Amino acid sequence: MKKIFVLFFIILNISFAQEIEENNFNDDFSNEFIIEEKKQFDPLSGYNRAMTSFNDFFYLNILEPTAKGYAIVVPETARVGISNFFNNLTFPIRFVNNILQLKFDSALQELGRFAVNTTFGLAGFMDPASEELQLYAKKEDFGQTLGHYGIGEGFHLVLPFFGPSNLRDTIGLLADGYVNPLTTSNVYDDKVFKVKDREKYILSITNVINDTSLNPNRYETLTKDAIDLYPFLRDTYNQKREKEIKE
Repeated sequence: MKKIFVLFFIILNISFAQEIEENNFNDDFSNEFIIEEKKQFDPLSGYNRAMTSFNDFFYLNILEPTAKGYAIVVPETARVGISNFFNNLTFPIRFVNNILQLKFDSALQELGRFAVNTTFGLAGFMDPASEELQLYAKKEDFGQTLGHYGIGEGFHLVLPFFGPSNLRDTIGLLADGYVNPLTTSNVYDDKVFKVKDREKYILSITNVINDTSLNPNRYETLTKDAIDLYPFLRDTYNQKREKEIKE
């Protein structure tokens, strides 16, 4: 049933994907930072605006204060180590999607990083692969994989807590969940090492708070000059994803 659900959304995505048209350029920006005005296929704009407001309130009033309080209690060195640990733990997402995109050199580099950091980096809390061997993470996800093979982004969709996304990347998020140890229901569900759903939620929340604590003002810095928050975040997200897919 889940496979049918995913297939249904992929078909919808192909049906709704439209060519984005370029309009005039804004001469007020330097040539280095040219902003393209684009027509957006945005049938859920009402919902998206409401969810953007919800996420904005959540971030500024709940997540950011929590992360700042967490940073007071947990030393930066420990927080960097925790970030390294979670980055190492989610290696399967990057490894699988590099293979799916036929980026075998990057997949081998990810495998090497995982082996080195797990073995010599205290289960990933340290990152000797980057610091000593210059083996850097090759970030890929299933949304990028779909884009790599020409699947359009579909309509924009703002997810609760996650923020800006689109139909293609939402499908990608669900697919990545099958190989993400923080979300999958069966990777560690055995007699030797069993992680219950409640513990997975705690790990996922800890990951978000810890990551935010390393740069708690990132969101405010990004949005401080936005006149209209929703289209600003939407367009920023779209440009970021287009760049990531082309890399």
